[in-house]
Amino acid sequence: MTSQNTIVMDQAAIGRSLNRIAHEIIERNKGVENIILLGIHRRGVPLAYRLSERIAQIENVTLPVGQLDITSYRDDLPSSEKMTAETMPDFDVTGKRVILVDDVLFTGRTIRAALDAVIDHGRPQNIQLAVLIDRGHRELPIKADFIGKNVPTSRKEDIRVLLSEVDEFDEVRIISEK
Repeated sequence: MTSQNTIVMDQAAIGRSLNRIAHEIIERNKGVENIILLGIHRRGVPLAYRLSERIAQIENVTLPVGQLDITSYRDDLPSSEKMTAETMPDFDVTGKRVILVDDVLFTGRTIRAALDAVIDHGRPQNIQLAVLIDRGHRELPIKADFIGKNVPTSRKEDIRVLLSEVDEFDEVRIISEK
């Protein structure tokens, strides 16, 4: 079996999407007061830092960024494979407007786990979701508030997000098996 790669976003397109999401976050929240960004491991973390940098350029305020490891909250791993400690920000989420940041929204199960993790660590004012790619195929009633790009896919296709902080360059690809 061979696979076919189709590039759906290059570095410039990713940058434009993050700029737009940053502006949408500011607009929807009528500023940036009381907002924290939580990047979901792995690629949501660098995206959260990039959004914080863009918002700082626009608003002259640097938003706090935390890292969220949801491994122990996942429902698709046996208990023996779950890690016992998750990474949470060293600040309180209670009363804050939390924006979860992830690379791809697919079934919604990762976001469900992230919601559980956040709520276990405090009671935020609200939780919003920013994703670079929404590929559809939801299994849970979860919807992103901020989307870089909708990329309709079949279940036989995979979305691969590559970011320079992890992968040496920025690119989003659809990988389909032939």
